[in-house]
Amino acid sequence: MGGHKLNIEENLNGFAALIEIIAKLRSPQGCPWDREQTHASIKGNLLEEAYEVLEAIDEGDMGKLCEELGDLMMQLVLHTQMASEEKDFEISDVIRQINTKLIHRHPHVFGDAKVVDAQQVIANWEALKQEEGKGSLLAGIPKGMPSLAYSQAIQRRASRVGFDWEDVEGIIEKLAEEVAELRKATEQQQRVQEFGDLLFTLANIARRLDIE
Repeated sequence: MGGHKLNIEENLNGFAALIEIIAKLRSPQGCPWDREQTHASIKGNLLEEAYEVLEAIDEGDMGKLCEELGDLMMQLVLHTQMASEEKDFEISDVIRQINTKLIHRHPHVFGDAKVVDAQQVIANWEALKQEEGKGSLLAGIPKGMPSLAYSQAIQRRASRVGFDWEDVEGIIEKLAEEVAELRKATEQQQRVQEFGDLLFTLANIARRLDIE
């Protein structure tokens, strides 16, 4: 494997130690707080840690990113430990699934497929998802995402398969159209719908201009 040489043994030993620590915390001899937690009770913690990772990336602070990725990894291992206790699945099942998915969706790396650029990789990825029976293009976008993030996720998915504006000017023109329609709306339900269209268009402009 090219690129940075990984110390596989050290990494595996460190990960195994984390799994053992989390298992100990959840054991009868472990931490009362950790033992009481469920998937639902700590889902907010998972989201918070993910946002802290994003903040570290935005700040360009690699020391902070290292720490926050550790906190996020702890949440992931904690969820898999809970699942293991209930005999739902093991962490090895989680890893096996993502390994299989990555290999299958990168036939240009692990198989004989040829690609010319990143756009073709994205198109192939979406096509392979369809083959896997993942349903529609929008399947798998979490409905619990914040509204603007949900809008941008939909727009990114659509753009991957060519459903996108040629340039941002077209979206800005669409924005003016949506503002006019909002002004014309006289009933509350119409206003709600038109305001949603307006926000969706604004989110699309932000995506195209790389504005968070």
